[in-house]
Amino acid sequence: MRILIYSPQFSPQVGGVEVVTEQLARAWVALGATVVVLCHTPDPQGQQYPFAVLRNPHPWRWLRAVQWCDLVVYSCISLKGLWPLLLTGKPWAAIHHTWYRRPDGSLGWPERLKLAVMPWARLHIGVSGAIAAHLPVPARVIENPYADDVFYQISPPGERSQTLIFVGRLVSDKGVDLLITALANLGQRGLHPDLTIIGAGPELPHLQNQVITAGLQSQVQFLGELPPQAVAAQLNQHQILIIPSRWQEPFGIVALEGMACGCVVIGSAGGGLKDAIGPGGMTFPNGDVIQLEEAIATLLTQPHTRTQYHQAAQSHLQAHRRQAIAHQYLQAFQEHR
Repeated sequence: MRILIYSPQFSPQVGGVEVVTEQLARAWVALGATVVVLCHTPDPQGQQYPFAVLRNPHPWRWLRAVQWCDLVVYSCISLKGLWPLLLTGKPWAAIHHTWYRRPDGSLGWPERLKLAVMPWARLHIGVSGAIAAHLPVPARVIENPYADDVFYQISPPGERSQTLIFVGRLVSDKGVDLLITALANLGQRGLHPDLTIIGAGPELPHLQNQVITAGLQSQVQFLGELPPQAVAAQLNQHQILIIPSRWQEPFGIVALEGMACGCVVIGSAGGGLKDAIGPGGMTFPNGDVIQLEEAIATLLTQPHTRTQYHQAAQSHLQAHRRQAIAHQYLQAFQEHR
């Protein structure tokens, strides 16, 4: 099968959609498909892939790529990338990684146009049940894979020297300030776990000041951005991964990465994050610092509960391995060619 993936942003740019697109492309090639990725992201280093990457192609080259393929797959609907379909009538599918609405929940004209063109697609795939339910058209749910060649368990969960870890962008939506508040509250209960924060973003100075004000300098360390292999190494040193997002996460690959490295996960319940966590951890209402504190306290004081979550996560992880998810996609594509 010849697949053309249209992903406006792609590696070396780093983001959830970019990572998943590359993982799926690699897996589809390994399963026998011929894949081309078309994007608008430059790559000065000229990284090599087991598939072709067309970066900012001339419109004529773009059109030829669409004519060549059996199916065009859009990593989210992009209005900029729809014009070749009008000229060729080529069948297309859309993978929906996020919400088609503004942060305040309203719809602007770009969102309305994207929703209006959805009936033209042969197939819609939502990366979580929450995303699929948000769409105005029927959609199959195929959850995201994780990089099982990078994120895997090295050290036994019961032999780890560090406790809590957060991995993600340091922006207000991610709720790291809630986690620091919960950490301070736990101290009043005689619980003093350490916390490692991995990531960068505009909230970093505020979070550092919050740690100082709360007197938590001895418990909290900021490591900045790290490459995937280093993130995996850190996850393998910690017991509990916290994902305290305020906003409704569309999915949450970091939950799978944490569980694969042996962490139990605590995450906010809204959106698709609960689907990513599955049986491998606990959830709490978005923005509820009291319930977050209670969840952390439960896992700190009940080691057997951590063991139960860790054991329950194994089948969930198996279902989200890259090849397993890629196979589901190819099966769906064959059904809708």
